[in-house]
Amino acid sequence: MTRSVRIVLTGVETTGKTTLSKELAAHFGGAVLPEYGRTWAETRGTDFTMAALRAIADGHLAMRAALEATQPALIIEDTDIVMTSAWAIMLHGKRDPILSAIPASGDLYLLFRPDIPWIDDGTRMFGGDMRTRFHTVVKEELAIRRIMPVIIEGDRAQRRATAIAAIDAMLADQKPISR
Repeated sequence: MTRSVRIVLTGVETTGKTTLSKELAAHFGGAVLPEYGRTWAETRGTDFTMAALRAIADGHLAMRAALEATQPALIIEDTDIVMTSAWAIMLHGKRDPILSAIPASGDLYLLFRPDIPWIDDGTRMFGGDMRTRFHTVVKEELAIRRIMPVIIEGDRAQRRATAIAAIDAMLADQKPISR
């Protein structure tokens, strides 16, 4: 069984990850792994205790395993353990040893800058100055995990073009994916 190539979209709330994940999957013929934390928030609320964050990480891993079992050539992940770990820091003021022990294993990470307007939809928490702080926490988590992401910024068209170029460059070094 060939392992799927995994592209992980990471960054703070309301930076366009979910929208672009669907566009990238359509462009490259891949599958989207939706953000499990978002599903959790919509069904169980936003009381993200450390136990809840650990359950979110477990749920994401289970969803990924189920999707990988279908053997897609490419998976576009709408966040992963990096974001769950960053949420723990933002909400609880420290890294969690259990979340920290879960490896971040995407083949390419795209870090979305918070340079577009924040939209409050009832589940999002960190607008205003906290948004900048959250972005810093995400960058620090990536650095701790020795991940060098491609920065995604600008308007929607710029974000899409940068993401496509980064994925094309990464795939050029991998086994080709049929489109």
